[in-house]
Amino acid sequence: MRTQTNNMTQTETTNLHYIPAPVRYGKRSCDLLIAGLALLLLLPLFPVIMLAVRLDSPGPLIFRQLRVGLATPDHTELFYMLKFRTMRVDAEQQTGPVLAQENDPRITRVGRFLRKTRLDELPQLINVLRGEMSLIGPRPERPGFYQRLENAIPWFAERTWGLRPGITGLAQVNQGYDRNIEDVRNKVGYDHAYALQLSRAGSWLLADTHIALRTVVVMVCGRGQ
Repeated sequence: MRTQTNNMTQTETTNLHYIPAPVRYGKRSCDLLIAGLALLLLLPLFPVIMLAVRLDSPGPLIFRQLRVGLATPDHTELFYMLKFRTMRVDAEQQTGPVLAQENDPRITRVGRFLRKTRLDELPQLINVLRGEMSLIGPRPERPGFYQRLENAIPWFAERTWGLRPGITGLAQVNQGYDRNIEDVRNKVGYDHAYALQLSRAGSWLLADTHIALRTVVVMVCGRGQ
């Protein structure tokens, strides 16, 4: 799913090509290889998690949510991000889209465990294989928050220029989930710091390896939110 945008300046268009071809193709190849292998290895966990979600609360097992993806000079992609459901089905019925809070009462018991271990994000491996996401990159934002955040935070929209959003990323392992505008503002700095590492193959590999290892620590230690 894509929405067309044609208002980028020539300078902005040129800046989209800051990732050299070897890094761009290497990153995508790693995404396909690692996501494919991870999905095969972790597939036995899917029915166990789905059963736990079903027994804990009524509603769909897989949660689909519209997110903003890769931006290029002629379009910005929208896609449905997949997750194991961690909230009640009526979580936003009264309030509309709101950021998750610490000890959020909308999160189910099983959902809290899935979030702490990041296991709720396993279905996003399918998004990676589809080409909608990368394993590592900026967090994909919801369209309902996008315009407000873009107005409030300089360089917010540039986070995904020429770069697919990620399941994990430098911002995610350093800060976790967003609870307010200031959290998002801090994450934008991390996202641009990560983008700078993609200018050379060596720095990209070091950055992605570092983020991947820190993500494993977050999962094993249950530090997700």
